Amino acid sequence: MATTDTTGTAAPEPAFDPALPASGTLEQLTPLVRRRICANGGPFTASGTCSYIVGRGEVAVIDPGPDDADHVAALVSATKGERVSAIVVTHTHRDHSPGARRLQSLTGAPIVGCGPHRAARELAEGEFPHLDASADREHRPDRELGDGSTVTGEGWTLTALATPGHTMNHLAFALAEENALFSGDHVMAWSTTVVAPPDGSMRAYMSSLDKLRDRPETIFWPGHGGPVRDPRRFVRGLAGHRRQREAAIRARIAAGDRDIRAIVLAVYQGLAPALRGAAALSVFAHLEDMVARGLVRSDGPPRLDGVFEPA
Repeated sequence: MATTDTTGTAAPEPAFDPALPASGTLEQLTPLVRRRICANGGPFTASGTCSYIVGRGEVAVIDPGPDDADHVAALVSATKGERVSAIVVTHTHRDHSPGARRLQSLTGAPIVGCGPHRAARELAEGEFPHLDASADREHRPDRELGDGSTVTGEGWTLTALATPGHTMNHLAFALAEENALFSGDHVMAWSTTVVAPPDGSMRAYMSSLDKLRDRPETIFWPGHGGPVRDPRRFVRGLAGHRRQREAAIRARIAAGDRDIRAIVLAVYQGLAPALRGAAALSVFAHLEDMVARGLVRSDGPPRLDGVFEPA
């Protein structure tokens, strides 16, 4: 069932692509872009973190991944005879940014891109930071890029786009020469993005989707999984999918569900038990946003173990 986007146009459902590219091999994707996927696959990383090499001769490496010696060594080998002039990081999760420091130690290239890790808000009283272990708090770039900032090399230009939501320091990067966008974990073809307070924010995430909806790029290269080949349609579908999820959560509260566990069991029927924790965090992100908008009430500041009822 299609929903309606903010322009009043019917939004298609996102056509997720379950086919995942294999990790551990270097692949020439386009004249300017090579990809190597780290062997850190799992329920939240698909076949692994996608590291991209942009350019020829003088190159940038986007998201070197976790602190994985074999993967980083393979990136160094892939760029043998070339100069790595920039190590670009989209955001500070441990499957994306720690490898930047290892790669820098081997190449001397500056780390640029997102700033230090930061949360969307302070912890509420008694709240536990559920995704704290995934945050790379050691990340300190040599040059922090803001919205519209560029990093350039011979034959390529990367322009930063602030896309907070998954993390609050998340950046995407437009490659003008190929009309492409490196979308990090903000937009991925294989799955929806985890948005989990206080690390992330559903309101910020939806605003960032709106920002990308009418971009001119014809392909997105994400942080996990294969490319998004019809990004305008896909981003509209993602936004519609999230609005459908919000409507389903609100309907469960109207039906009498009062806690996130009950909502998850009702809304995510058939979901593998291992993924229920992530689903709970996603529901929490929606509820936090709905409370802020006056659509739902909570017993104090919204919490993962809170009680929610109709406004």
